Amino acid sequence: MIRSRSLLNAIALVCVGLVAIALYLQHVTGLLPCPLCVIQRYLFLAIALCCAIGAFGDKPKLGAGLGLAGALAGLAVVGKHLWVLAHPGLSCGIDPMETALNKIPSATLLPWLFKADGLCEDARDTLLGLSIPQWSALWFVLLTGALIYLLARRQR
Repeated sequence: MIRSRSLLNAIALVCVGLVAIALYLQHVTGLLPCPLCVIQRYLFLAIALCCAIGAFGDKPKLGAGLGLAGALAGLAVVGKHLWVLAHPGLSCGIDPMETALNKIPSATLLPWLFKADGLCEDARDTLLGLSIPQWSALWFVLLTGALIYLLARRQR
C-alpha cells in the first residue's frame, strides 16, 4: 500500500511538472497564458506546496486537506475556462482581472511565470487531442481524486 507521505510527494512533483510543461508551452512554443491559465498555475503550485508541507510535516492529512481545497478551486477555474471556450465570442481577455493579476507582487517579480498576456479563447491548440484547459481539467480531477483518497483512508 502506498504511504501517505509518498503520495503527497508524488502529487507535489506532478503539480510542479505540470507548471514546467506550461512554461515550456509558453516560452518554447509561444502559447501565451491567459488570466485563467495563470490562476491555474498558482493553484497547481499551491497544491504542490501544501502536499510538500504535509509530506514533510507532522500532519499529512492537513496538507492533503489544504491541497484538496486548491484542487477544488482549480476545478472551478478550469470549469470557467472551458465555459469560455464553449461559448465563442466571450472573452476574459484584457479586463480588470488581467490587470489586477499582473500587478500582484509574484507577477511583477516573476513575470516569466505569472504574467497573463494571452486571451482565454485562444487556448484551442491541442496536445494529444485535448486542449490545454481540458488537460488541466483532467489533472485537477485526478489530483482531487487522489487527495480525497488520502483523506478517506486510514493514515499510514
